Amino acid sequence: MHVAEAGDPAAPPLLLLHGWPQHWWLWRAVIPRLSDRFRLICPDNRGFGWSARPPDGDFRKRRIADDALALLDLLGVERAGLVGHDWGGWAGWFACLEAPQRFDAFLALNIVHPWQPRRRLLATGWRLYYQWMLAAPGLGEHLIRDSTRLRAALRHSIDDATVDTFLEPLREDPDASVQLYRQFQLREAPALAREVAGRRIELPVRILFGRRDTAQDPRQLRGLRAHAPDSAIELVDASHWIVDERPDLVADRARALFSVR
Repeated sequence: MHVAEAGDPAAPPLLLLHGWPQHWWLWRAVIPRLSDRFRLICPDNRGFGWSARPPDGDFRKRRIADDALALLDLLGVERAGLVGHDWGGWAGWFACLEAPQRFDAFLALNIVHPWQPRRRLLATGWRLYYQWMLAAPGLGEHLIRDSTRLRAALRHSIDDATVDTFLEPLREDPDASVQLYRQFQLREAPALAREVAGRRIELPVRILFGRRDTAQDPRQLRGLRAHAPDSAIELVDASHWIVDERPDLVADRARALFSVR
């Protein structure tokens, strides 16, 4: 596992989990805004950035959560604040469910919660068409290698040089991206309702969500408090790429949430 760190090793630790198609460099503008007060731990998720592809080929998001906990063990960190964007945020839900004693609080960035009623999925699920494209045999690999569509999705929020920094590692192993989505659609999503039914997160949870997210609907944030009583949702002017567009806001909300723990 490749890990970038910043800040005083003796400062309160924050674990930051990136999403797709990015890696630890997602936090490039957040790091200088938080490293004066926190120890920042920014891993590349399995198979992405400069972290090795898992030998077992398992790209389930619960395994990303397992990796995060194992990393805290390796670094000797008993408790940390948790920040997750996109798939890193999805893994964050499972990390908090499985090991709430390891986290002070959870800041989720542009990711919906996993307790979605079936009727809501029927109304909003069309937004996930791109996941099936990326998961499809042959087509997914082509989309990653060609990257034209990915570049178009990113270029309105991220400069060209940074887009290249994110996309170049993807092209070295396009199957990692395919498996990330294929395993979600075929293995994780069908079992999701059963896995989270009746479970709660008691630690503080805050969601910062850009209204202009085209992949997710803000309606999917409803009902969170029934499963995370100490939770709050803030909708802001941003797209799905909220960390790239609003690093100042992300850092401000992280300071507010974790400085009081």
